[in-house]
Amino acid sequence: MEINPAVTFKHDRSVMYAKRPKVLIVGAGLGGLTLGMLLHKAHIPFEIYERAAEVKSLGSAMYFNCTTASLFRQCGIYDDFVAIGKLVSSIQMCNEQREVEFSINFAGHDKLFGANGYIVSRPQLYDLLRRQIPKERIHLSKKVLTMDQGGNGVLIRFSDGTEAEGDILVGADGAYSAVRQGLYTKLRKAKKLPASDALPLPFSTVCLVAQTRPLTAEEFPDLALEECQFRNTIGTDKMYAWATLTTTQNTICWGATLFLDEESSKENDAFRSSEWGQEAAAAMCEDVKDFPIISGHGKKFTLQDMIDRTPKELISKVMLEEKVFKTWYHCRTVLIGDACHKFNPQGGVGATNAMHDAIVLANLINGLPFHPVAEEIESAFQAYQEERFQWVQEAFDSSKVHRTMVGQSMASKFSRFFAKRIPAWLFERIQERSCSYRPQVAFLPLVEDTGRVKPAYQPSLYIKGPVEKEETKPTNPTVPTANEPIQSPAVV
Repeated sequence: MEINPAVTFKHDRSVMYAKRPKVLIVGAGLGGLTLGMLLHKAHIPFEIYERAAEVKSLGSAMYFNCTTASLFRQCGIYDDFVAIGKLVSSIQMCNEQREVEFSINFAGHDKLFGANGYIVSRPQLYDLLRRQIPKERIHLSKKVLTMDQGGNGVLIRFSDGTEAEGDILVGADGAYSAVRQGLYTKLRKAKKLPASDALPLPFSTVCLVAQTRPLTAEEFPDLALEECQFRNTIGTDKMYAWATLTTTQNTICWGATLFLDEESSKENDAFRSSEWGQEAAAAMCEDVKDFPIISGHGKKFTLQDMIDRTPKELISKVMLEEKVFKTWYHCRTVLIGDACHKFNPQGGVGATNAMHDAIVLANLINGLPFHPVAEEIESAFQAYQEERFQWVQEAFDSSKVHRTMVGQSMASKFSRFFAKRIPAWLFERIQERSCSYRPQVAFLPLVEDTGRVKPAYQPSLYIKGPVEKEETKPTNPTVPTANEPIQSPAVV
């Protein structure tokens, strides 16, 4: 197919058969899989292309709460999610003497927001989402070389010599997105790219992430406890913080974060990568092996005990970039997840926001008319960014606060001092704001949100598909209607 930007179709939809736009998703991460799952349920044609030859079970633990509960419930996988997750009601902030200095508590979230929070290992969640998508829709070893788009479609070319054609291209391929790079190259040549989007991704931390083999309660006593033991330890005189989390699979997800200064940033820049790799993992393990951790029953474990119980191929050193890009779309191409906003994982909101992106984008793609032209597609992308951008910025700011809290600067010490003494009413207020955005899928049956705190207004929830004739808006007593005041996201 030849892509001609000058081609503009004047459709007479009254004489054309009903055709939904075909969506090409680059990247089979959590965001790409979530979008694929939703498009599959909407009966919208799609294909997912992943550059890796195989999906490796790498990564540590992830936190999900009320803000994704409705998505899982609507898709019929909430019980499966809870089964692989472990309830977490607090994060314990510890010191090097293996003492808990204070806790960040999440107890009562089910009453406030309609669902509790759970810790789940990344490989377990990935497998759950992947099972929701037909196998033939996911194509591996597909490295994108070039992309073209115009009035009559999109075309991507892969390193194996193959091509793919469609109507919409979604870049869900991570912090160093090939789709974003291709899109930005063309926009830069056309002098349409903001200067800040052309700058390299900044990073201030590097992290070691891993998950042990299944252990017994004799090896790690806290595994016997029903709730997840989420412990974050802050170094006394070192630029490190490290964490351990117990899972329902009886593994320990663990990690160590190095806070970089100007000199160490230069040393680590050579390892900048979007892949979960092993290049420098062994050396970093040597640096952190003596860090003390709490395991229960007074056992004086260190990270070396976790390293010894972790398969070496499941230990990775990764860069932790932080940036919110201004340009999320152009013409028929759109970005989601880390491709357009990369958070420091200390905030625990990266995967959640990728899923929120997928929900809103799926709602708007489903709302496109049959045979949409480029202008209609781009208008939907604009609505997607307008709904998501403020919430993403708020989450980005929140993640920086959490990153600061476990650092060694004066600001870090002040934030911990404040966290220890924050009044209960103020902490609840902060949680209300951070948990108010609980989006749902417009084209699936809505689920009742039983939270005492109502969910914020979600514009894309009222988007109708081309085959829907009903003009009235969804009526759910727990979901705000369009007549209610719009609750804008507030920066905490």
